[in-house]
Amino acid sequence: MSDTARTIRVTVWNENVHEQREEAVRARYPEGIHGAVAAGIEENLKGQVEVRTATLEQPEHGLTEEVLADTDVLTWWGHAAHDKVADEVVERVQRHVLGGMGLVVLHSGHFSKIFRTLMGTTCSLRWRSEHDRELVWTLKPHHPVAEGVPSPIVIPEQEMYGEVFDIPDPDELVFVSSFSGGEVFRSGCSFHRGNGRIFYFSPGDQAYPVYHHPDVRRVIANAVRWVVPAESTRDLPRLQNCPTGWFENADASKARA
Repeated sequence: MSDTARTIRVTVWNENVHEQREEAVRARYPEGIHGAVAAGIEENLKGQVEVRTATLEQPEHGLTEEVLADTDVLTWWGHAAHDKVADEVVERVQRHVLGGMGLVVLHSGHFSKIFRTLMGTTCSLRWRSEHDRELVWTLKPHHPVAEGVPSPIVIPEQEMYGEVFDIPDPDELVFVSSFSGGEVFRSGCSFHRGNGRIFYFSPGDQAYPVYHHPDVRRVIANAVRWVVPAESTRDLPRLQNCPTGWFENADASKARA
């Protein structure tokens, strides 16, 4: 972020389906998964953020043009209702990411329409929900997303995600996880799309209290801070016509769309 004094405007999105259907999930996350994620961001980035939440059942899923234009970073959690997200909202979010809005995709958000659209792959993987222990190992200890977190992060119970994970090669692989069944997984990946930064972080499931884990919350907050756009204005990459002599004359304004 070029202006370190600028408040980071964060929208935490969650489909909020499991919490309404399942008492065990509601007890685990009484404020919803979105509430737990938002609380973790606020506690780790005190005074640096303004956080709002949005959910699937809201008009336009809470992601209107006005909301996205007023969002520096969008976090995304979904699982049971990926197909219920309207294509026009996905297209809108994609446009804002390409224009510079940061995106943090969490856990089963790997199968969301927006993540698959931005990756251009199936984003499929192996999985098992049998109370595995997860160890999250830091591969890039000096990366901003790894700041202040131990290696490994120990998560006593978690859903297993395993390779092969059908994503493009990450720009940077910050974390890799191992599980008690022997599987490994690329659990912390950074990407650039257009003018936007994306971070995918896999730990976190509705069946386990992972979003209350202090180190998981710290990683998510670090990721929010890392994907913040450098500029407050949002602009899509665009085709430019550069007449002969624009460079020699040191007049970039002569380059025209």
